[in-house]
Amino acid sequence: MKVRDISPQDVKSAQSGDRTALEAVLVGIQDRIHTLARRILVNPEDANEATQEILIQILTKLSTFRGESAFSTWAYSVAVRYLLSAKRIRERDMGLTFEIYAADLETGLVADPPEAPDQALMLNELRVSCTMAMLLCLSMDLRLAYVLGDVLEMDHVEASEVLELTPATYRKRLSRARTEVHGFTSRHCGLISDKAKCTCAKRLPAAIEMGRIRQGSFPNSMGSPLSYLDAKQQIEAVVDDLKTFKLQGTVPQHECPQEIRSQLTRILSPNL
Repeated sequence: MKVRDISPQDVKSAQSGDRTALEAVLVGIQDRIHTLARRILVNPEDANEATQEILIQILTKLSTFRGESAFSTWAYSVAVRYLLSAKRIRERDMGLTFEIYAADLETGLVADPPEAPDQALMLNELRVSCTMAMLLCLSMDLRLAYVLGDVLEMDHVEASEVLELTPATYRKRLSRARTEVHGFTSRHCGLISDKAKCTCAKRLPAAIEMGRIRQGSFPNSMGSPLSYLDAKQQIEAVVDDLKTFKLQGTVPQHECPQEIRSQLTRILSPNL
């Protein structure tokens, strides 16, 4: 996510108690924090809860920011420490593995599936949901390395600083994560490989039956600039070793929900 960093002057003013600057700082970082939480946790409710907690921590720890790095780098570090340490996140870990996920994807495939209502929208929701969920098969350490490097597209120096690792250690984690994700998609994802058993169309009837995809409900693909066919065509157009990168890149960026923005406004204006 290549975006301009927050103004150093806004950060200094916010540290001095300027409410307008403080609001500008939080507004400037909230979508990035929410995107990180969504890609790490996947579940919208879990991500919303984590986003709010992280933004509150950024607010309360703001005085400790010394300007030794970009403000966004510091904010991501606060987020990562929360995601690694929060007990509620550890308790909700499903223990998903690539082996379990592969078996699940290949259960209930329909060779000649009927067309579902809102077929195109439901296929797109399934594509995005599956692409996001597969990262849950990575350990948290590898997932963070992968999301920072290949989803948020941080350079290795910044990502290693966020994760409090040496650049060499970060590169090893990212390489291992890439190998695991690419290995899975190249064997099991029909968007990546013609040899994979699972395709979105074959999988959709089972996903609907299990309640994972619901007509009229598109929490993961809502706002996506790409349709299912757009994403499929983009992935088909790139060479094999870039297809997994392109697949993850077709997941839409998720804006911070309005209810979290409203909650922050209430925190910043307790007397209103």
